[in-house]
Amino acid sequence: MMLTHRWVNALSTRPSLEAAVTEVVTQAQVALGTTAHLGLVFISDAFASEYSRLLPLLRERLSVDHLIGCGGGGTIGCDALGTAREVEGKPALSLTLAHLPGVGLHSFHLEGESLPDLDASPATWVEQVGVDPAGRPHFVLLGDPGSSSIVDLLQGLDFAYPQSVKVGGLAGGGGLFHQDQIHREGTVGLALTGVRLDAIVAQGCRPIGQPYRVTKGERNVILALEDHTPLRVLQDLIQELDEADRKLAQNSLFIGVVGDAFKQNLVPADFLIRNLIGIDPRQGAIAIGDRVRAGQRIQFHLRDARTSAEDLRTLLEEYVEGQRPAGPKPLGALMFSCLGRGENLYGQADVDSDMFQGYFPQVALGGFFCNGEIGPVGSTTYLHGYTSVFALVYPE
Repeated sequence: MMLTHRWVNALSTRPSLEAAVTEVVTQAQVALGTTAHLGLVFISDAFASEYSRLLPLLRERLSVDHLIGCGGGGTIGCDALGTAREVEGKPALSLTLAHLPGVGLHSFHLEGESLPDLDASPATWVEQVGVDPAGRPHFVLLGDPGSSSIVDLLQGLDFAYPQSVKVGGLAGGGGLFHQDQIHREGTVGLALTGVRLDAIVAQGCRPIGQPYRVTKGERNVILALEDHTPLRVLQDLIQELDEADRKLAQNSLFIGVVGDAFKQNLVPADFLIRNLIGIDPRQGAIAIGDRVRAGQRIQFHLRDARTSAEDLRTLLEEYVEGQRPAGPKPLGALMFSCLGRGENLYGQADVDSDMFQGYFPQVALGGFFCNGEIGPVGSTTYLHGYTSVFALVYPE
């Protein structure tokens, strides 16, 4: 007998929390039409003073085996017509429900101080999380933005679950939801076993110039590129740009770091984009928002609205082409987008979600605007900024 999986989303923009909860639960349950095994809830930080009321209101109206969620600077969900919307700066509530027979689900909350040491064995991390890596679980992670433990957690999960995809984001407004509990710190997570999860990570940048090899670096400071000072390399590069890009480089210049030391033919997806956070004109050194080491390759990047949109479009086209001939349709999808994208970047709403639904029509999309986004680049999971991460869930 074939198992029938279902994945739906409902969005409410009602200013009353009670009315918003009633609307999303009613719409989602009608659309699902069966038992809910999983719930994911994302709530605007416009409701931050009422976060403590959310879970009791949901439990009055909804029966679900596993429920996680968080607050965010904006909320992403589908209206009554199934059209994805990004609601920023206004009250909004997004509820995803899924019926997943045969899928293993495990939800958890981890405190930062309880995490194993980074030199602990994979078995120690598995014991902490409570999921067997043999089943190749995939993870949705929602973290506290005030803690640095999320980076340690990502490294630990990559160590213990190297075949698993990890996606998610850092919450806003101080609310992490797990079952019937609200947490102010740590990470809430969900492990799904028996599904396929694909991640599309749109960092929204384009490279300029050429890749350079770091010949001297200390912590997060690049001291030499190909035995030249980084500042001199950058100054020479800027002189080669056209006027529009020179202006853009004044406030939208980033560093792309190559994760794979052995790959020869680099493409945009090979670069992990990091902030350029400072220049020392005396030494000609450049500080970036990550550690660097001698031998790594870097390339300067620019970001603007047009580049971000083109980057996402290219990634979606490449992904869809890779799924042909007619691969299975996703059950549903999640979107974790930076607060610096959306209307702040594009000057209009719904750009990223509209583009996604153009390639995946009628796929229910839920999510939120994050203070940092979680997704893989190559085989390593990173905490990003200015990124939109899409997670597509398929039956296995």
